[in-house]
Amino acid sequence: MQNAEPIWAHVESHQDDLVELSDRVWGMPETLYAEYESCSEHTQVLRAKGFKVTEEIAGIPTAVMGEAGEGGPVIAILGEYDALPGLSQEANIAEPRPIVPGGNGHGCGHNLLGSAALLAACALKDWLAENGLPGRVRYYGCPAEEGGAAKAFMVREGAFDDVDAAITWHPASMTKVDEAESLANTRMDFEFTGRSSHAAAAPHLGRSALDAAELMNVGVQYLREHIPQESRIHYAYLDAGGTAPNVVQGKAKTRYAIRSTTLSGMFALNERVQKIARGAAMMTDTEVCISVMSAVSNMLGNTPLEEAMQKAMDGLGGVPFDDVDRQYATEIQATLSAEDIASNYRSVGLKPRSDEPLCDYVVPMENRGTKMMGSTDVADVSWAVPTVQARVATHAIGTPGHSWQITAQGKAPAAHKGMVYAAKVMGATARMLYSDETLLARAKKDHRDRLGAEPYVCPIPKDVLPPLKPRPAAE
Repeated sequence: MQNAEPIWAHVESHQDDLVELSDRVWGMPETLYAEYESCSEHTQVLRAKGFKVTEEIAGIPTAVMGEAGEGGPVIAILGEYDALPGLSQEANIAEPRPIVPGGNGHGCGHNLLGSAALLAACALKDWLAENGLPGRVRYYGCPAEEGGAAKAFMVREGAFDDVDAAITWHPASMTKVDEAESLANTRMDFEFTGRSSHAAAAPHLGRSALDAAELMNVGVQYLREHIPQESRIHYAYLDAGGTAPNVVQGKAKTRYAIRSTTLSGMFALNERVQKIARGAAMMTDTEVCISVMSAVSNMLGNTPLEEAMQKAMDGLGGVPFDDVDRQYATEIQATLSAEDIASNYRSVGLKPRSDEPLCDYVVPMENRGTKMMGSTDVADVSWAVPTVQARVATHAIGTPGHSWQITAQGKAPAAHKGMVYAAKVMGATARMLYSDETLLARAKKDHRDRLGAEPYVCPIPKDVLPPLKPRPAAE
């Protein structure tokens, strides 16, 4: 690998400011298109660091882009800063203790994700200017990854049309190049409308929307036996029609998450679930309104970029944790089950260990473990442009995703070390793309070849808009 130390030095020159940013965002746990304060913090840092700023990307108030440099290839560094509901938690302790009971928390480490991405962009901006090289670096601040599919909307609106390649990362328990495997996912709402009546005196006059929702659920349960093994279907009641059992519920609303390993597979599964919903409405003499809330694609890999990122990781080594970091991680592991920890090792093809609270090494790219896939809107960017993603250790091995334990570790020194490491890896990978025209050409060819097997179709219907949240009123 070409010497990446100049990039690493530029990362270190900005790291204190961006570590502070990650801590501020940790304290602003905003969810799903409500990330106004977090976006504002990122926007202020972009301006302070000399980026040209474009706000409200794709018409989304909490999406922002900063660009620096001239000419040459355009490399996008993708950041996020949204939180999750119900994961409020005090920092740097090893027991569940919400700051606000039922409140939000950064239970997936996105406070670190966006800050490290912006840190990498700052380093690349300085490196391009210092060396007088053509090339543009863009930081994309992206909201609502946790179910809101903001990047899919951004792709649909052309926000990445002139980008040559995209780089991102995600906090993790293990450090490795992401395997670029995820599930395409549609979040679809089913609103049943019937007729209310007195459940005892006039049940024959009622048409139960709740019965329709229940029958749909039964039908989907039977469907699960007849879908591909890797597919997933989940649901939640958004409105059960009320709390009075002596009333025939005239309305009910459910949300289903429908997942498949491919876009085409997801589209086919969507149709089958919709047929079940219509059948439930027919059985209960009710009406059903079906609407897509959001949707994302499955990840598209890119071998040249993944190999380049592996070189960057190998050149840097693992995250430099110390004994204090390991002690806190050991305390966190005491709150986990042995299966939590063993499953984490198996997911990356490693033999479980009981004496290793943190991953301070790089897992080889050829290691393939048990497939347990989620969904991400990074996937839609991967269909638009060649994309690569790192997984970097920021928390104790075995920590479950979307847990209070991740929120608790989100401001710890170990998390900050992992965040800075991620910025160095992304910066070094981008440096190779700017310096080696053949690498970018190979990445683009790989991307074209994959699209040839299955062209991209945006999973979000054209008439569906992001479920934007209003800006909070000033106090």
